[in-house]
Amino acid sequence: MTAARDTIPVADGRRARRSFGSVAAERTIEAAIRLSGISAIVFVLAIFFFIFREAAPVLVSDEFKPLEFLFSIQWYPTSVVDVRYGTLALTAGTAGVTILAMLLAVPFGLGAAVFVSEFCGPRMKETLKIVIELLAAIPSVVWGFVALTVISRLMVQYTSAPVGVNMLNGSIVLALMSVPIIVSIGEDALKAVPDSYREAAVAMGATRLQLVFRVLLPAARNGLLAAVLLGVGRAVGETMAVLMATGHAVQIPHGILDSVRTLTANIAAELGEAPAGSAHYRVLFLTGIQLFLITFAVNLAADLAIRGVRRK
Repeated sequence: MTAARDTIPVADGRRARRSFGSVAAERTIEAAIRLSGISAIVFVLAIFFFIFREAAPVLVSDEFKPLEFLFSIQWYPTSVVDVRYGTLALTAGTAGVTILAMLLAVPFGLGAAVFVSEFCGPRMKETLKIVIELLAAIPSVVWGFVALTVISRLMVQYTSAPVGVNMLNGSIVLALMSVPIIVSIGEDALKAVPDSYREAAVAMGATRLQLVFRVLLPAARNGLLAAVLLGVGRAVGETMAVLMATGHAVQIPHGILDSVRTLTANIAAELGEAPAGSAHYRVLFLTGIQLFLITFAVNLAADLAIRGVRRK
């Protein structure tokens, strides 16, 4: 009896130490998760602050005109006689390339996601996933080389384009770069739909196409919209491939075969040559803020759309 009594406090002490250790571990993990979430906000704010700090001096400069910056198509930052910083043509080029790329990428991306999720066998599914991951891993400069040496020649050969580097060329490259992201996220969204939905639809006699269009797509619309949004973000923020594929001409496009210049390509091409601290240097950072706001507007519109869909 004495030995049994002596072991009881020892066992209780071990349990207390274990419970204390588990609580401490949980609190540590919880603090790490909170820190990770807060750090993302801090990083975004820090990036925006850095860009704004570099661009702020030009906002109070006599050379800078806000209306000209937003609504003029004249971009002559190194002119000796009349310096002009108009980004309307650059914004139009960015919008045109992105919209055309999404018109090409979204149907193929979502269609491939549906096929991988619902129609192909296990062996083919694994093969397609590997191929999609390899496409996503190709560097953007390699896509630029493909656009410059292969797609541009096909453009001249099979279209009436005077040059092969144009808005359509850049859009095709951006679509090829965005499709893997849309397929990967879209397939995950479709996979997240409960199997009970599929079983109920099949029990009611639905065909595969009816199952896809009437059950899976409406159930996974939030995830599919997020996939499209990530594709848009990839297209808007892409630099090197667009720089090599679009012709780099400052003009508002009147057709898909016209050469254009995007905001990102303009920053990449001119920031290295602009003297540090000059007005040209500051305006390029201001263009970065403009691009940041465009991306924020796209994200906000998508978030509002998702909330509207959830309410319905």
